[in-house]
Amino acid sequence: MSFHAISPIDGRYADKTSALSRYLSEWALMKYRLTVELRWLAYMSARDAITHLRTFTPSERDLLDGLISGFDDGAFAEIKRFEAKTNHDLKAVEYFIRSRLAGTSLADVAESVHFACTSDDINNLAYAMMIRDALRDVWQPRALALLQTLESLARANADAVMIGRTHGQAATPTTMGKELAVFVYRLKRQLDQIVAQAYLGKFNGAVGAYNANVIAYPEIDWSALSREFVESLGLSHNPLTTQIEPHDYLAELAHKMMRFNSILLDCCRDIWHYISLGYFVQKPVGDEVGSSTMPHKVNPIDFENAEANLGISNALMAHLADKLPVSRLQRDLSDSSAMRSYGVAIAHGYLALLSAERGLGKIELNHDALHAELDESWELLGEAVQTILRKHHIADAYEQVKSLTRGEKVTGTMMREFINALPIPVEDKDRLLRLTPATYVGLAESLAIGKIAIEE
Repeated sequence: MSFHAISPIDGRYADKTSALSRYLSEWALMKYRLTVELRWLAYMSARDAITHLRTFTPSERDLLDGLISGFDDGAFAEIKRFEAKTNHDLKAVEYFIRSRLAGTSLADVAESVHFACTSDDINNLAYAMMIRDALRDVWQPRALALLQTLESLARANADAVMIGRTHGQAATPTTMGKELAVFVYRLKRQLDQIVAQAYLGKFNGAVGAYNANVIAYPEIDWSALSREFVESLGLSHNPLTTQIEPHDYLAELAHKMMRFNSILLDCCRDIWHYISLGYFVQKPVGDEVGSSTMPHKVNPIDFENAEANLGISNALMAHLADKLPVSRLQRDLSDSSAMRSYGVAIAHGYLALLSAERGLGKIELNHDALHAELDESWELLGEAVQTILRKHHIADAYEQVKSLTRGEKVTGTMMREFINALPIPVEDKDRLLRLTPATYVGLAESLAIGKIAIEE
């Protein structure tokens, strides 16, 4: 943790987001840039058609791999010293590589570092790999863990009947498990789309037309070679761009992340309300303090923290989704500054995952509160009664039940007397008379169990 950090990501929450720093920090950006540069150098050496570059020996390839695997704070500091002179961060990576090749058997190929490249040929690939790896290795496993925790809670409470709340008012009964399963299903759909995201890369020069490549080697099929190189990095090739990869896929990804975040925020708010209604109780934790003046307080701070970070993540993602696909003519640099905040947006969403999962681990269902509320809410059976009346073509079915129940507290005795007086067949009358608010749940339990399987 830096005690002087402005951003809470690198200050207060640094210990929680440290897993992302190896992928999304300035340090990581330099390492990924270095990786792309060296992979391109090695790729060219293996192509007979690129005649100015000899084939590297196995030990020389190991040397290049060692520069990547051995990248450390000292290497980063050296690159930053080059950047202080050049005022160009990508050129600083090139100079760093050339300095490391000096005095080795690869000194003779140092001038081929960054051959026929523009800065974004390196940068767009580096960013695509960074974001892909950060989500795949850190964010996605945490999101899956959250869904599994939520699924377990839904299954455990599949038969826990409670009053539904539409417009914040008492409504048809449901089960807590079914309501949580709704969020599991929604979140899983969005997670699947995030996992399936294609990460695009371009490698085609200063205006996207392979100008420098063709002047050097007019006989090479540069479109095919570019595709092969980009795909060798595990990315999808974008064949038609300006100087920059246009970031459309990053806008797509931002929108997917925003939808996941919005659904999780909706879930956190609902659980917050369930806590306030007494449906869930929170387990007190050790020496934790809920209020500086009220010793009894156990606050739903994890869900509130998640809500805050989801909002910040979405605000940043929304801006990036709007901004990144827009670049003046063949290139402007506004995307370069904006891109540096993509990792921050991911980090705030990641913090929310941690908070929400921690909050889920602290709550227990208050079955007594659910039962007590149901026992006092026989008016909820009004829907069932008027539906049976409609089934038998009873005139003014809705209005008859409305006169009994709307805005009124109805007891079990009152409801049974009303049902007994109805001109309906005995079979349906008996079914209604056996009904209670706690048994009027439709398929809620089976829906909670049968529709939400989460797999690795």
